[in-house]
Amino acid sequence: MLFQVTALYALPLAILFLVLWFRVTTTRSNLKVSIGDAGDTGLHEKIRQHGNFVEWAPIVLILMIIAEGNKADAIWLHVSGALLLIGRLIHPFGLTAANPAHPLRIIGNTSSLLATLTVMVCVVVTSFGL
Repeated sequence: MLFQVTALYALPLAILFLVLWFRVTTTRSNLKVSIGDAGDTGLHEKIRQHGNFVEWAPIVLILMIIAEGNKADAIWLHVSGALLLIGRLIHPFGLTAANPAHPLRIIGNTSSLLATLTVMVCVVVTSFGL
């Protein structure tokens, strides 16, 4: 099977994407808000939790596919995938208006950044032999 390692992380990330989307959609429906957040802090937080996920997960998964297609060492793909999954799982719990420096937010973003850097190195090494 092609892209077996990437698939291992893409599936739970897709489930998390749907959970975050559902939270936004149900809150919008309950508040009768179609566009924006209508000044509701809770809705705004949920929108940003979902948005932040969308800003990080796709690019890392795309880079993982490139690296895996280039025969990157699976351990580095697992490191990148695990960091991304852990980071994206805990980040929404720390992304709150009440505490912008919440430890889970910092850990979530740091994990995602490390996942991105790890897989970027894999792509450079496997694509250009550096």
